[in-house]
Amino acid sequence: MDGLHIHGVNHSYGDTKVLRGVSLTVPAGELVCLLGPSGCGKTTLLRLAAGLEGLQTGNIAIDEKVVAGDGVRVLPEHRRVGYMFQDYALFPHLNVTDNIMFGLFRWSKKEARARVAEVLRQVGMEQHAEKFPHTLSGGQQQRVALARAIAPEPRLVLLDEPFSGLDTSMRVRIREQTLSVLKQAGVATLMVTHDPQEAMYMADRIKVMGANGQVLQSGRPPEIYYSPVDEYVARLFGPVNEISGVVRGKAVETPFGIIPAPGFSDNAAVKVLIRPEKFQLGKTGDGGANRQVDVLHSHLLGDSTLVEFRLDPAEDEAPVFTVQIPGNFDVADHPEVWIKLAPEDAFVFADS
Repeated sequence: MDGLHIHGVNHSYGDTKVLRGVSLTVPAGELVCLLGPSGCGKTTLLRLAAGLEGLQTGNIAIDEKVVAGDGVRVLPEHRRVGYMFQDYALFPHLNVTDNIMFGLFRWSKKEARARVAEVLRQVGMEQHAEKFPHTLSGGQQQRVALARAIAPEPRLVLLDEPFSGLDTSMRVRIREQTLSVLKQAGVATLMVTHDPQEAMYMADRIKVMGANGQVLQSGRPPEIYYSPVDEYVARLFGPVNEISGVVRGKAVETPFGIIPAPGFSDNAAVKVLIRPEKFQLGKTGDGGANRQVDVLHSHLLGDSTLVEFRLDPAEDEAPVFTVQIPGNFDVADHPEVWIKLAPEDAFVFADS
């Protein structure tokens, strides 16, 4: 199968092990995100795939051709890999055209110039062809770096935190354009990010990496978000409400109702994690798991509001929970507030 194939990769810097038995596949036409905190080995894996680091153990193949491992090490320039660095790494002394031409040294001058014009049109930068990097905005530099990465028609594109230097509004627009360009190219793409929303937006599949350099969970974005395998993965996607409990009869009792806890034995100590958007908020109770709460504050976030509440208004030290709801919510307009939680919207993990 065409694409990137990494199997059983381990890598260390001195006594520090940064990758532990990492395996993954990126089929042609798919974008796979490596999601995890800084220092978990994401960029190291990109550099190994590109040939910028020597492989220590394991095997790496591109389009079913081994490029590292089994006694083979194909040089970076012979792997047909497009690499987009986090800082874009544009040559300051070359204009936009010459920056992109740099990777087309095997092409004839006529073919190279035609290809440069083509990729500049793809990224919407044809009017900036003669400009130098320092005269471009961050978003424009990002698009030039993308054009340079895809210009040689690579078999694999590697993106290292490609949007981290952009402001929020530009990031949304540029990543949409980047995704469109990559899909049109039909190239296998491996992208590194520590931003879970970015991974959810960009990826066909996500590989969640832990701080120990292992892949903890792999799947399509809905699988990762709605069915995290452990507490670490659940917390990676943003703040959660936490309740400690004890399992009784394959369930745990919480202030918001009985939550199923399959797979846990009786008397097991567990944590119940609830994403803020999973609470349902209303003005009156309608039975079931509903209960009235004491609203403390509300914070408008633009398209939604984060509401802080506690269960017992008489206890100043009572835990504070958060609920995120669409639109605006003014505490003054809601003297009575009720909360409800669907049992299937809570995660239960061992309290270790």
